Amino acid sequence: MLWLIVLVVLMIPLTAIVLDSRLGQAMASRLERGEGAGGVPEITQERIAYLEGEIERLDGEVRRLDEEGRFMQQLLTDRPERPALPEGDDSD
Repeated sequence: MLWLIVLVVLMIPLTAIVLDSRLGQAMASRLERGEGAGGVPEITQERIAYLEGEIERLDGEVRRLDEEGRFMQQLLTDRPERPALPEGDDSD
């Protein structure tokens, strides 16, 4: 029982030292910012969700442009050869 009292008495100043240290201040500021158990603030989660949406939108746009490029390439390669225009007659 005496060892328990000694342990509690020693824990009080140790706890004060840790809470007053930079580590304790960092932990307090993290709690104030509202970071959850995952360590990511809510505002960051919203930004990540927005950026993921933008990536999906841009991916669709790149796919559309790629398809248009392939279509244009197909049109250019499948275009029939035109006969050469006759040289202008100078008989006028």
